[in-house]
Amino acid sequence: MLCFIFFLILYPSCTKKDALDAIRTSGEITLLTRNNGHCYYTYRDKPMGFEYDLAKAFSDFLGVRLKVKTPAWESLLGDLEQGKGHIVGASMTIMASRQEKADFSESYLTVQQQVIRHKENGGVREIGDLEGKTVHVRRGTSYESRLKALQEKGLNIDIVLHDDVPTEELIRMVAEREIDLIVADSNVALLNRRYYPEIRIAFPLGEEESLGWAVRKGEKALLKEVNEFFLKIKADGTFDKIYEKYYANVEIFDYVDLKKYHERIDERLPKFKGIIQKAARKNNFDWRLIAAVIYQESHFDPEATSYTGVEGIMQLTQDTAEHLGVDDHRDPEQSIMGGVKYLRKLYKGFHDAKDPDRIYLALAGYNVGRGHVLDAQKIAEEKGLDPNSWSSLEQVLPLLRYRKYYKNTKHGYCRGTEPVRFVNRIRTYYDILRREAVS
Repeated sequence: MLCFIFFLILYPSCTKKDALDAIRTSGEITLLTRNNGHCYYTYRDKPMGFEYDLAKAFSDFLGVRLKVKTPAWESLLGDLEQGKGHIVGASMTIMASRQEKADFSESYLTVQQQVIRHKENGGVREIGDLEGKTVHVRRGTSYESRLKALQEKGLNIDIVLHDDVPTEELIRMVAEREIDLIVADSNVALLNRRYYPEIRIAFPLGEEESLGWAVRKGEKALLKEVNEFFLKIKADGTFDKIYEKYYANVEIFDYVDLKKYHERIDERLPKFKGIIQKAARKNNFDWRLIAAVIYQESHFDPEATSYTGVEGIMQLTQDTAEHLGVDDHRDPEQSIMGGVKYLRKLYKGFHDAKDPDRIYLALAGYNVGRGHVLDAQKIAEEKGLDPNSWSSLEQVLPLLRYRKYYKNTKHGYCRGTEPVRFVNRIRTYYDILRREAVS
């Protein structure tokens, strides 16, 4: 027995499985992440988030279940060291100080720290303008490190550190004039600008930085799998699809439009919310998606008339309205019930596509007609693109403006940029409503 104990002391690795072996043996991998709008949250009882979707794809890659834990920001790497999780996937910047505590994957996304201010705070336009200013950031972040480096170079900045406060919350505080300045990574800043149109992304605080996943020190086998996973999903388009799901069109910012949208959510939407929810339930849609469609069509105005003469809150054409039994375009209930029924019919027609692409195809059909979408799908196939992918249709639909492409189609010319704009605006409006539901 003493010999056996002596053997275990000399060769401890023989008694302990590495993380990858333990994951495969248990059939489960534990993700340590943050409960916020870009890492992990639940919506309609379904787990979501950019980091969550990446981790779910990784668990599928390994053939195991995914478990999620959300410790405080300051505890992420400590919990990893203590074996409370296998990976940290939390949009964490790779820094030398963190690499002393954990091993990091290759970069899967580059970001840039940005100073965020209120739109009325126009005096802050470059780093020198931070002289004498107070900047708020979460403790233990790369933002804190960067600001302290500027202090050491002689810039007089007052840094206020917040314990475990999400960057999104600090952005809200800027929007509501509770604080003046914060720092946020570019992806978080761009995404939250649509939720808080009063903020401005003032200027970058430094060079681009890399985000990586962390594993415990010495877990070479698991780290190798993580790196191979990211190589695979970047090559096969999975990464782009997940990124697009959460960050689609974040670079596009129309202050006037978004400001008006937020106002009308409060002022006009409540009047029609009950009807929208009723129609959505009947046709198995998220009511917030339907509200986004209605806003894009009419800005929640039952008296709206388009430049083509189409009337009503859901802008049904005369032929479609008659087919659906809608005899009064300006009656909100008739128009909404008919319009959602029509959208369901279009949705059923694109049965070869999977959500969310399927609903995007249906929305494009709602805008320009199913026939033009079918024509675009055919062109996509001819070009070797996936005809059931919205990213493919975004490329192909605009081609229907050109005779070279539409002359051989069944339904002919189409202003193909319009359905692309239509769908992507709805996606933005829908994202804002969803975000309010999980705030």
